[in-house]
Amino acid sequence: MATIKLKKPGGAGAPPPSNDRPPVRGAGAKGARPTLAQAQAQRAEREARYQEQLRQRFGDRPPEAFVKRGGDAAPTQRPAPAQRGANTAFGTRNEARTAPRQPAPNDDARTAAPPRDPRSAQRAQAPRARPQRDPRDAPPRPPPARFDPRPPPRRDARPAPPHDRRPRDDDDDHFEHTEHAPGSLRLSKRMSELGIASRREADEWIAKGYVRVDDQVVSELGSRVQPGQRITIDAKAKFAQAQRVTVLVNKPVGYVSGQAEDGYEPAVVLVTPANQWREDRSGTRFLREHLKSLVPAGRLDIDSVGLLVLTQDGRIAKQLIGEDSEIEKEYLVRVAMPGGQRLAGSDLVLLRHGLELDGEALRPAQVEWVNDDQLRFVLTQGKKRQIRRMCEAVGLQVLGLKRVRIGKVMLGDLPAGQWRYLAAHEAF
Repeated sequence: MATIKLKKPGGAGAPPPSNDRPPVRGAGAKGARPTLAQAQAQRAEREARYQEQLRQRFGDRPPEAFVKRGGDAAPTQRPAPAQRGANTAFGTRNEARTAPRQPAPNDDARTAAPPRDPRSAQRAQAPRARPQRDPRDAPPRPPPARFDPRPPPRRDARPAPPHDRRPRDDDDDHFEHTEHAPGSLRLSKRMSELGIASRREADEWIAKGYVRVDDQVVSELGSRVQPGQRITIDAKAKFAQAQRVTVLVNKPVGYVSGQAEDGYEPAVVLVTPANQWREDRSGTRFLREHLKSLVPAGRLDIDSVGLLVLTQDGRIAKQLIGEDSEIEKEYLVRVAMPGGQRLAGSDLVLLRHGLELDGEALRPAQVEWVNDDQLRFVLTQGKKRQIRRMCEAVGLQVLGLKRVRIGKVMLGDLPAGQWRYLAAHEAF
């Protein structure tokens, strides 16, 4: 087994230790330590050089908040007005131009140099304390303002004249302003009366500048015209109106005419390419845009079937369901008499004219027998459930109701649940 022998330093044959490294302090250092008198003399010399540099830089008056080394802050004295313009940050202007450039001070002078901004030193020395106020000397607080729900008035707003304070209702056509000419009508209402457009459609055209009155463009809503004035529309309005379609649907049982209600779907869901009648001869190609704003012009109950009109054209809607509409609607009604009896002749006359609904006398109607259990009704009105309520008034029970004609448009052979477009040559 091998062994390792260690030799102690300083033994036989070892070189003597070297004393070349000088001690940190003491007699063996590179420079001898200065005595106390020498150190004080060097410090006094540095202080004198530092004070000379300050005098060259600031003159005889030191800056505000200047602190001498080892002393307190000098009293703050503002220079005289004559000296404010002549003194600079580095002495007077003449001294700054003529004084020779001095060497940079030593480390002690750098550490004791005053800050560049005298005001920052002054803030750091003594923070400003807020004066304490007696709460009894505070002025009384004003009472809280009461809440006013009205909006604050605008500075540039002026009160409206008394004659202009009236309800702003676009549909208030019976209102006659004192400034209006006698016998004048709203332009949109006159266009609706002439069958040019619906009132909503007319307002849109007026705003777009598509309407002319006596060859003058009228673009202000609410304008009024005389009945004898000539009204024309722009070709753009005619083109837009020609793109609107009218759909004829053979509504089956279980569909409502308008909005969905009580879980029943509206009849407009039947207007799909798959349900279009194959014998449709209108020549109109189905587009998704045709479903936009497609509304019913006349209603059919859930239990009623037959011809239902859905249209985008406001003129047709007004023509069919307007208050002044005289368009005929023909129905085939299957009825039954309690006990199997026949309807008396006086009751048939009463169905034709003499009944009242909701306190209003009904218009004359055409009512006749088609066969033993079926009646034919021709009405010019469209009150809610009118035929069913008329039959109940004379003791008849309605078993089925089918609408087969509106004006000159017939249901024809259109199958139940299918639809077709109103052709260009057809008119109600």
